[in-house]
Amino acid sequence: MSDARRLTLPDGTALNIRTEGPEGAPWLVFSNSVLTDLSVWDGQASALSDRYRVVRYDQRGHGASDVTGGAMDFTRYGADVVALLDALGIARCTFIGLSMGVPTGLAAFAAAPDRFERFVAVDGVSRSAPGREAFWGERRDTARKKGMEEIATSTAPRWMPGMAEDAPALARLTRMIAATPVEGFAAATHALASYDHSQVVPTLAVPFLGITGEKDGAMPEAVAAQFGSVPGATFTNIPGAGHLPNFQAPDAFNTALTAFLEATAQDNTKETR
Repeated sequence: MSDARRLTLPDGTALNIRTEGPEGAPWLVFSNSVLTDLSVWDGQASALSDRYRVVRYDQRGHGASDVTGGAMDFTRYGADVVALLDALGIARCTFIGLSMGVPTGLAAFAAAPDRFERFVAVDGVSRSAPGREAFWGERRDTARKKGMEEIATSTAPRWMPGMAEDAPALARLTRMIAATPVEGFAAATHALASYDHSQVVPTLAVPFLGITGEKDGAMPEAVAAQFGSVPGATFTNIPGAGHLPNFQAPDAFNTALTAFLEATAQDNTKETR
């Protein structure tokens, strides 16, 4: 069963969401990164929606979701997740966050920990690195002055290292980034500039998986360092992939995710309602 709709949040903002998979199956909720939309998870929805109830959504200001003016923070992004769970009647879910989706999920977990069955962090961390304010401020100014095409052409190859210039996946990512609303991106840069949800990490008493792209700079080490204290946490690197391993190497990513889901499967009656 597949359903695409716009979900209106308590503050009037509408999120673009897509739900796929059989009724009554365990819920998987996917949260996208900055500069992408829910289609970044196409490879996962295709592989998993035969046996899981897959929910994807565009974080506010991205894709077809409404843009919120002014600065955003992760408390608000996290509240969007909880509102989505409420609206869809999801009692418990496995949450999979990509990059910006990780602090989004941590903020949601802090607000409603009982709604989470598992937590998967993909190339994202609990706290921003020092000095990121300048980087994100420059990106925000560039987007406003030169447009999102400038951001797209500089970001897509960096996020997908080793990808041929004429690769369809690279072209698709470039289009996805370029289509991101300028003010939606600008709002997100304020949240990304300086955040710290490391206090949530000791409370993650659920199965945890960190997945990173092998070639995403210092991210593999950062994810392992920041989440290494979670009891039973497991970590895996996707060979040859950069910042979006689910998009660049979907088969390898899906193998790792599926193995984790199967290894941590429990009584799903709590998950399904």
